[in-house]
Amino acid sequence: MEQTKIDDYKSFSVFKLSIPIFFQMLLSMCLGYTDTIMLSHFDENAVGAIGNANHLTGFLVLAFSIISSSTGVIVAQYLGAKRKHQMNQIYTLSIFFNLVLSVFVSAVIFLFARPLLTAMKVPRMMLEDSTSYIKITGMFLFCQAIIGIFQQIFVCNGKTNLCMFLSMGISILNIIGNWCFLYGPLKFLNFAVKGVALSTSLSQICGTVFCIIVFYKVIGGRIDLKSLNPFPANLLKKLIQLGIPTAGENIFYTISQIIITTIINTMGEVSITAKVYCSTLSLLAMTFSNAAGGATAIVIGHATGAGDEDYAYRKVLQSTRNAMIASFIIAGLNALLSRFTLTLFSKNPEIIEIGKSVMIVAFFLELGRCLNIVIIRSLRAAGDVLFPTVLGMVSMWGISVVFSFVLGKIFNLGLTGVWIAMAMDEIIRGIIVLIRWIKGSWRGKSIVNR
Repeated sequence: MEQTKIDDYKSFSVFKLSIPIFFQMLLSMCLGYTDTIMLSHFDENAVGAIGNANHLTGFLVLAFSIISSSTGVIVAQYLGAKRKHQMNQIYTLSIFFNLVLSVFVSAVIFLFARPLLTAMKVPRMMLEDSTSYIKITGMFLFCQAIIGIFQQIFVCNGKTNLCMFLSMGISILNIIGNWCFLYGPLKFLNFAVKGVALSTSLSQICGTVFCIIVFYKVIGGRIDLKSLNPFPANLLKKLIQLGIPTAGENIFYTISQIIITTIINTMGEVSITAKVYCSTLSLLAMTFSNAAGGATAIVIGHATGAGDEDYAYRKVLQSTRNAMIASFIIAGLNALLSRFTLTLFSKNPEIIEIGKSVMIVAFFLELGRCLNIVIIRSLRAAGDVLFPTVLGMVSMWGISVVFSFVLGKIFNLGLTGVWIAMAMDEIIRGIIVLIRWIKGSWRGKSIVNR
C-alpha cells in the first residue's frame, strides 16, 4: 500500500495528496448532516435537540485539537529529518494525552450536560432529547480524540487516502445504524434520538478499530508505554506550545462566527435563509482551499524538517499559484451561475436577489481565503505558529466581526455587507501572510533540533 517514499519529500505531489483530503473533508461534512437529514423525516424537534447538543460537544472537543494539530507538525518535521527512532514516542505521547483529556471532557459532559444545555436556552421540549444524545455520544469521545491523532499520523506519512476511506466507512456505518434504529429492524425499540446517538458512537468505535489496525499494519507504528519512562516532558512541552495557538485560533474563530451569525439573525428571515444557501454554495471552494492547504503543509513539514527551506519556499509559492487559479475558476463559476443555482434552494425572488449579490462578493472572499489557508497552513508546518494565530485573532475580530456590524447594520448593506467584511478579513490576512512568507520570517523556526 505504498503511496510514495516518505524519505524523499520531493516525490510528494500536492495535487495527488489533496484529492483524498478533499473527499475526506466532504465526507466528514456529510457525516455531520446525516443525523439531521435522517431525523428530519422522523421528528423535527429531535433535529433541534441534536443540533444544540452538537454545538456544545463541538465546542468542547476543540480541546482535542491542541495535541492533534501539533502532532501533525512534529510528525512531518521529524519524518523529514529522518528521526524515525523517536516516532513511536511521539505517537504514544499524543494518543495518551488526548485519551486523558477525553476522559475529562466526557466527565464534564456526563455530569453537567443538563445545566450546560439549560444555560444555552435549549427549549424544554428539546432538553430531554439533547441531554440523552450528548450523554451517550459523550461517553465515546475518546474515539474522536484518538481518530484525530491517527488522521494526522496518516496524513503526515503521505497516506491521505486512508483518511478518505476512514470517513467513508464511518459515514456509511452511521447511515446504516440510523436507518436500523429509526426505520428498520430496531425501530421497535423506540430509541429515536438515543438510537441515533448509539449509531454515531458505534460507527466511531469501528473507525477507531480501523485506525489502530492501519497504524500497526501500514504505518508500522507502535504504541509503547515504555517510551514514556522517563516521561518526555520536553516533547509534551513542544506539543502544547505548538497546539495551543492553533486551538486558540479555532476557538476565537468559532466565537466570531457565532457573533456574526447573531448579527445576521437580526436582519430577518430572508437574510438568515439566504446566508444558509450562500454558505452551502461556497462549501466546494472552501473545501478545496482547505485540501490544498493541508496537502501543501505535508510537503512543507517534511522539507523544513529536512532543513531544505529553499525548497519549501518555492513549493509554497507554486502551490499557492495553482490553488488560486483553481479557486478563481470555482468561485467564478459560483458567482456566474448563482442566479440559477439559488433557484434550486428557493423560488423567493428576494432571497435570490440577495444571494446573487452575496455570491459576487464571495468570489473575492474565496480568493482571499485560498491565499490565507495555503500560506497559514505552510507557516504552521514550518513551525511558525504564533504569528498567524495572533494575526487571525486580531483580523477576525477587528475586521470581520466589527465591519459585519458596521456595513451590515449601520450602512444597511445587510447580508452583502457581512460578506464584504469577511472578504476584507480574508484578503488582508492573506496579503500579510504572503509578505511574511516572501520575506522569510518563518525560516529557522523548525522544531527539530539540529
